[in-house]
Amino acid sequence: MKNLQALGFEGPCRGGRHPFMVKGDLVLTIPNPHRPEICVDLLVRILRQAGISREEWNRLAR
Repeated sequence: MKNLQALGFEGPCRGGRHPFMVKGDLVLTIPNPHRPEICVDLLVRILRQAGISREEWNRLAR
């Protein structure tokens, strides 16, 4: 979530079953807030939905 905040997303906001983050008109659902990590496939889907490249994400993870 910190990386998404660094990319301009606001939140996490509470609502429904899962928290979500917002950037303009884009709303990203954040799955399972009770686990420290998510699987790679799910991360790839979230990044694709957000329009974030793997390179951009990896730069933030360093």
